[in-house]
Amino acid sequence: MADFEADYSEVKGKFVDCHPECGMCCLCQPEVLPEEMEFFEINHPYALVKARHPDDHVALALKKGRGSCIFLNNRKCDIYRNRPAFCRQYPFYIYVGEKVSVELDLSCRGAWDGKHTDAEKEAKGLVENARSRISSVLEDSKSIYEEFYHNCAAAGIMGDLTEIRSSVAVSLSKFTDPTQLSRILDISEYFEAVSVLDVKPDPKADFENLDEAARAAAMGSMSTEDPLSMPIYCDGEWNWNIFMADGDSIEWAVMDDEGEIHHKAFASSSKISLKPLEEGGRDVLAQYVSLLNRRESFAGSVFNNMDVFGYEDHMSNAYYGTLAVSVLDLLWRASMLDHFMGTGMGAEGIKEAIIFYDMDRLDAPSIGSFV
Repeated sequence: MADFEADYSEVKGKFVDCHPECGMCCLCQPEVLPEEMEFFEINHPYALVKARHPDDHVALALKKGRGSCIFLNNRKCDIYRNRPAFCRQYPFYIYVGEKVSVELDLSCRGAWDGKHTDAEKEAKGLVENARSRISSVLEDSKSIYEEFYHNCAAAGIMGDLTEIRSSVAVSLSKFTDPTQLSRILDISEYFEAVSVLDVKPDPKADFENLDEAARAAAMGSMSTEDPLSMPIYCDGEWNWNIFMADGDSIEWAVMDDEGEIHHKAFASSSKISLKPLEEGGRDVLAQYVSLLNRRESFAGSVFNNMDVFGYEDHMSNAYYGTLAVSVLDLLWRASMLDHFMGTGMGAEGIKEAIIFYDMDRLDAPSIGSFV
């Protein structure tokens, strides 16, 4: 088994709480590990189902095949003491790439206002319990990364990830300014080996194209026929809000505790445009961009994009472009939430958009994996 030290920098100094009204984690169909199978086969065989996302495995059944776990009743778990490891890990994500790191799912409202559970201490316990599983995955993951870097070098598109991240870290304001976001997208697509340090505000920025790029990114993530892949937003009143895109139309619905979906409203996506950030919104967005820039899973997602598109773009271009599109997706979701719910584009509005977005960001395909 591979030995390792995990990176806990994302959770250091933070606290988390589990709100009894939430149940957000119970919407994430958990895998049942081999060592957990006996308990369910003996006591709850009806609860075991075959799942195929992202690969074949045994998982717990969901109400009506799309709602919460069948063991969630009145927002409480009937098998809490025997819940699977993946339930215990939420809202922590253990990412195995070149190294092991622990990331915190900001779609969990308890990750924002927690006061009681030391996140770093909790994360260390989870990693220790999963050490053998992590070690076996790490060996495979390191091989995949070596192959990826070899392919980059062969294609002449290799970059220095440390330098790329450093350039973003000192340029956060450029990723919260639409005039510069537009330019970042342009140069990352049409120029070779760019640096975000060279990006200047574009007084002739094409806001119509920027708006369309943001809409396309968000609508793409909401256009799915798989009920398990629909973006879910748990609002401040603990409602499970679902947004489903079909063509130009967006349906806002609320899922109840039994897995029934109740329609709330429709809107035409073409009628929702990017709204300007209000006071405090830019600061919250910059903090989130800084977090994404430090996440190993985000880099793994960039690398996955490079592999999917045949190693055509330089690593720096792919990184800046993926980050810019992520920001646009988030900003358009914030605009959509404001359209339906009046959340605004200030600090609270952007916070709510991050709560809506972060689980999807963590679930993005990557050349590493979560365990």
